[in-house]
Amino acid sequence: MVRRLVAAGQKVAVIERKCFGGTCVNTGCTPTKTLVASAYAAHLTRRASDFGIRIDGPVKVDMKAVKARKDAVAGASRRSVERSLKTLDGCTVYEGHGRFVGQKSIIVGDSKLDADRIFINVGGRAAIPTIPGLGQVPYFTNSSMMDVDFVPPHLIILGGSYIGLEFAQMYRRFGSEVTVIEAAPRLLLREDEDVSKSVTEFLMEEGITVHIASNVTAVDKHGNGVNVTVKSAGKISQCTGTHILIAIGRRPNTDDLGLDRAGVEVDSRGFIKVDDQLRTNVSGIWALGDCNGRGAFTHTSYNDFEIVAANLLDNDRRKVSDRVTAYALYTDPPLGRVGMTESEVRQTGRPALISTVAMEDVSRAYEKGETKGFMKILVDRDSKLIVGASLLGLAGDEVVHSILDLMYAGAPYTVLERAMHIHPTVSEFLPTMMQDLKPLQ
Repeated sequence: MVRRLVAAGQKVAVIERKCFGGTCVNTGCTPTKTLVASAYAAHLTRRASDFGIRIDGPVKVDMKAVKARKDAVAGASRRSVERSLKTLDGCTVYEGHGRFVGQKSIIVGDSKLDADRIFINVGGRAAIPTIPGLGQVPYFTNSSMMDVDFVPPHLIILGGSYIGLEFAQMYRRFGSEVTVIEAAPRLLLREDEDVSKSVTEFLMEEGITVHIASNVTAVDKHGNGVNVTVKSAGKISQCTGTHILIAIGRRPNTDDLGLDRAGVEVDSRGFIKVDDQLRTNVSGIWALGDCNGRGAFTHTSYNDFEIVAANLLDNDRRKVSDRVTAYALYTDPPLGRVGMTESEVRQTGRPALISTVAMEDVSRAYEKGETKGFMKILVDRDSKLIVGASLLGLAGDEVVHSILDLMYAGAPYTVLERAMHIHPTVSEFLPTMMQDLKPLQ
């Protein structure tokens, strides 16, 4: 956004409280996927004999080296963002916490800034549940986990969704005993049951303990570790570990911005209310990224920028409702998701078609020895448009873009059905799947 505004002849002030690059660069995508890569390397090394490779002795994980690699990757990205802003003509960087003192006035440190256009993109942080005793024991969040340079002997994770499961598999592969406690009746509740079941199965096969439909009622110290009291099906049990990771959700960083002084409205959860073009109720103030509740991903935040810039600078009336839901779960194998789930399609009552294929039947996956998961695509029977897909398997987070692009193009599934894809790849099965569509019963 800054570069677009400067290129348009605007003078821009950027206020950053702590780390340039935000969640993605510092505590989200960049560092966690770097850690996932190290965990995958450890896992694959342990499987070396499956590929005819002999490694004598046990695989050892040097977490200080793993953290150092993560810090180097994330640090380079952070420094690049900071350097680009501080050397950009027309841009002035203010480091500190900014707060509104009026509708178009902000203070940061000793400086008071007034502007006709203000863009709020303050991100979010881990939500901390109200659990008796939690305040008396140390715990990790996704942010503080970035400082860990050791393998926790037994990591208890509260929350069985995207962040929690990525950390669960990662640290199990690093060598931790891992227990996941989820209050919902299954992991990944927003996904279809077959996706949830498959993910649960391959995590448990790696030795991760999973408790579903389980509510944590208390936390207390247990020697040098922690004890978690769990209530499930009316029964009380104890889970003792060495460390706790809180991964039950996110909350926006909007509670200390002085939004009331600007008259900017928020909802009951603290998310800034915006319209389809990301304008707040106050003219000249926009909210982008995690703080507006319209998406909790780097790609949705970037798309927010594209929407605002298009409307403001290009006379291009883009809007949030035009985008297709798309995200990924970075377990191994990963889940690539676009559009509607099978459950959501069923709820609409529309006539639909479905095609599925098990990853064990995909030659590329079989050759690589990574056959867990499946692919599922849903089509509107009458319009012939693809309405959703769940690709849980090798390269699912990349292959899914073939479907996403077709959905944005508004093209019928027959375009993909008649395409010639390269062999041997995972993507080559997409045309075959389109040739094997069946009515959704």
